[in-house]
Order: sequence, then C-alpha cells, then structure tokens
Amino acid sequence: MASHNPDLPEGTVRNLMEQDTLKWVFVGGKGGVGKTTCSSVLGILLSQVRSSVLIISTDPAHNLSDAFQQRFAKTPTVVNGFTNLYAMVPYPLRSVPLDLHLFGFRGPIASINVHCYYLLTYYSNTDFNTFGFDEVDPSIENEEGGSEGVDGFFSDLANAVPGIDEAMSFAEMLKLVRTMDYSVIVFDTAPTGHTLRLLQFPSTLEKGLAKIMSLKSKFGGVLSQMTRVFGVDDEFGEDAILGKLEAMRDIIEQVNRQFKDPDMTTFVCVCIPEFLSLYETERLVQELTRFEIDTHNIIINQVLYDVEVVESQLLKARMRMQQKYLDQFYTLYDDFNITKLPLLPQEVCGVEALKEFKYRFLTPYRPSRARCSAEELESGIAKLKEQLKDAEADYEKIRKGKGQV
Repeated sequence: MASHNPDLPEGTVRNLMEQDTLKWVFVGGKGGVGKTTCSSVLGILLSQVRSSVLIISTDPAHNLSDAFQQRFAKTPTVVNGFTNLYAMVPYPLRSVPLDLHLFGFRGPIASINVHCYYLLTYYSNTDFNTFGFDEVDPSIENEEGGSEGVDGFFSDLANAVPGIDEAMSFAEMLKLVRTMDYSVIVFDTAPTGHTLRLLQFPSTLEKGLAKIMSLKSKFGGVLSQMTRVFGVDDEFGEDAILGKLEAMRDIIEQVNRQFKDPDMTTFVCVCIPEFLSLYETERLVQELTRFEIDTHNIIINQVLYDVEVVESQLLKARMRMQQKYLDQFYTLYDDFNITKLPLLPQEVCGVEALKEFKYRFLTPYRPSRARCSAEELESGIAKLKEQLKDAEADYEKIRKGKGQV
C-alpha cells in the first residue's frame, strides 16, 4: 500500500505542533466529514505547546458548542477543563450588525447598530432628498452613465465589497487581530464553497476599500451631509470616516500578507475516503494554491481499519472501496502529511472524548493483521514476496551498474 511507503511524510499532525510560527490554522472540507471534531482536537493539541489557543467557528451552523458540550458565544470563552484554550462562535452570516467599534470609532457614530447588508441595499434604492440631501441632484449622470447622487454613492459602496454582509463576519476576525493576543487561532470553517469565499475576503476587501476611498472625490460632500444627518461632529466627519477606512485597509493588507505566509498560515483539509470527498479536496487544494495559501496536511476521517472488517461482507466491500480512494489520496498528495482516523462505533462529543481521540492524531495508522483469515494472510504474503523480488532485481541492477563505473 502507498500508505506504508517509508519515504512519505509522517501520517500525523505533529508538524503543526512543532511549527511554532503558526498564527492561523484553517480546517475545512466537504460537509459532514468531521471538520469540527478535527478543529476541536487540533485546538486541544496546540494548547499543549502554545501559551493560548482560540478556536473560532465560521460555520453558520456552529457545531463547536456541540463538540465540547459547552455553550459558546460571540466572545471568547475558556473551554471547560483548560486554562489556555478558548472558543467563540461569531454572529451567523446575514445577522452581523454594523459595529463601528471594530474600526476604531467611538462616540455617537459608533452606536449605529443596523445590518450592513440591508443598510446598503435599502439606501441604494432610497430617495435621499427626504433625508435633507437636496443639495445633490440624484438624476445627474456621470460620464459612465451612473448616478452621481447619494443613491449612486450607496450603490457604488455596496458594489465595492461583494458579499459585504459576509465580510462583516470577517471583520470580527480583524477585531481579534487588533485587540486579542492569542498564540494561534484555529478556524473551524463551513463547507468548501463558503470557506473559499472567506479566504478571498482579505484580497476582496483590500480592493473594495480602495474603491471606497476613491468615492471621496467622486461624490464630494455626500459623506459630510450624512454625518450631519446622523448628528455627529467633525471628529466623526468625512475625513475621520475616510481615515478609519484607510486604517482598516492597512489592517486588511497585513492580514492578507499573513494569509500568504506559509510560516504563519496553513490550511488543514479534512475528508473521507470516497469519490466526492476526494474531488472536493482536490478542488480545495487547487484553489488554495491559487490563493497562495499553504496546505500540507490532510486528515482522512471515518476509515475502516482492518480489525473492524472481520465478519461483515458489507464492511469488507466498503473497506475495498475506501482503499481505492486512499491509494489515490497518497498518489495525489505524496508530499502531504496524511493522517488517517478510524470510523468509531460511538460519537466523539465532550472534552474527555476529544482528549482520548487526540492520540489518533499523533500515532501513524498501522493496519492490524492479527485477525485476518488464512486466505487474506496468504494473499498478503504473496504480495510481499512479489515486492521483495522486484526490490532485489532493482538492487542487482544498481550493483552491476556501480561495478561497471
């Protein structure tokens, strides 16, 4: 089997524990493969070698509380039984309020607590003359055919950052970057499509904020009128708002650089030995490569170990099917640390169960032959003899080649 090749990287996650420069660890893959369990165990393992670890769930379903059997909220909460392991579940997507404290605002303007997505989409279809913006004629068309009024401003603002409602969840992470000092942060992500959008946010926001900054010259005093309507003083006027956006862009640029730094960021792919999961993993690895995000660990979950397929013909058939895809994983990712985890008869829920399960992440999988049938043992011996014969032939060729030099 390819998994027994001694030249392959070790089939554990010890490399993640030993890489003390890591700041961001993303865990993702297809839905239903055990991402949350793996994220939780990785957090526990990292807490053994790091001063402080935070696990964040970016999945709207938020299964992190179920895994630890402890209720978590939008602020970091220490995990029961630990002193340096924390977990948090931010607001679900499309339910994130526009908290301007995230961007350094204080005072009256920071009390605006409306959903960013609906704010922008609503205002992009609103007649702002009713709010006192009668100085600007919304019917004026610019050279490109777009509106130059306040309607056009909000329309352009909404389009500057695609998926801006989802981006507010990402803003929670920016808040952590600025205000919290964790040694490493583990992200328990949603299924692949959502995760890929999340990883695009730094680049997307960086470009979007650059466009927002350009709106200052395009729309003149619109922002000044807005601040007067909201009743804020010059401290939070047009220049202050644009200054905060500029500072936010600087933070995003820093995060973007860190995401592309393999010393600081890595992505752990979780999958199961089936076709769809293999396909999704390959897609994920290709996209991560395109985003310049490091990935060198794959966790294959729900593997049927040899000792578990003694009597059942169904399980034997499933094991043969799994082995076909396991071989493909090792062929495609021969330079990855591939960790195999067994399919267990019980769920892994609660701190004690997670602690017990963590040893599977540290010990390379070794198949058991103790309970194989005589026919299976004979077949295995025949394969080993054939491999030995091929190895001896290769050795003889090399030996003769050296003698001719």
